[in-house]
Amino acid sequence: MGLFDHKTDPGDTGSTGDTGKRSGMASLANEDFSVIDAIGGPRGVLESVLPGVVFVVLFVATRDLQLTIMVSAALAVIQVIVRLVQRQSVMGALAGVFAVAICLVWAWFSHDARNYYLPGFLVNTFWIVVLAISLLVRIPGIGALVEFVRNPVIEHPRAWLSAWRDDKPLLRAYMTVTGLWIVVFAARLGVQVPMYLTNHVGWLGTARLIMGVPLFAAAIWASWLVIATPLHRHRLAERAANAESANAESADEQA
Repeated sequence: MGLFDHKTDPGDTGSTGDTGKRSGMASLANEDFSVIDAIGGPRGVLESVLPGVVFVVLFVATRDLQLTIMVSAALAVIQVIVRLVQRQSVMGALAGVFAVAICLVWAWFSHDARNYYLPGFLVNTFWIVVLAISLLVRIPGIGALVEFVRNPVIEHPRAWLSAWRDDKPLLRAYMTVTGLWIVVFAARLGVQVPMYLTNHVGWLGTARLIMGVPLFAAAIWASWLVIATPLHRHRLAERAANAESANAESADEQA
């Protein structure tokens, strides 16, 4: 389960007010937001946490890095194979395998189990920097993502930006939520990096699991609470404007 996954049903049109089901941060664009959908459902959660659980438990139990890496890699591949056999979408599982593979390769070549978690530190640092810059330029990253998912128009970027940035309550909500996610990423680093530096692999793995799906679920729910009302009002204003424009065009055609 990626942070910014964008998964839709076949009926998703990608337009304002669509009904596509998305996971990750893109789920904030759903009108019928659900935390369960956001975290990828029970199966998505299982596929997200299982490789990490197996890695930390097996390494702590055996202290055999090679065995731990091979079992974790095999598990990730099995998840994709199961989806293929069941003729289900494998994109999310493939993304998970790719992420796990990077961690495993890093640990393998460094001969240090701690480095399984190092790519996660880099990802969190990257998003802190990106989101902080987005706040400085007053184009909040979370808002830009949600609006692009709702209305992926790229032909007139200035008009697209103005359409939601001129809505002051919505902009404030997006700024707040973007700041919230900076805190989430910073908290992960603040808790986990000291464990990495002191070589507490077991505690680091446990912290990684707790600050993974559970923290993500709590943060995305808080994000929805912040943006739900202003986004709903913005949608209503959009629909009213679109209806007025359609009526005007119809009147012009009849004239």
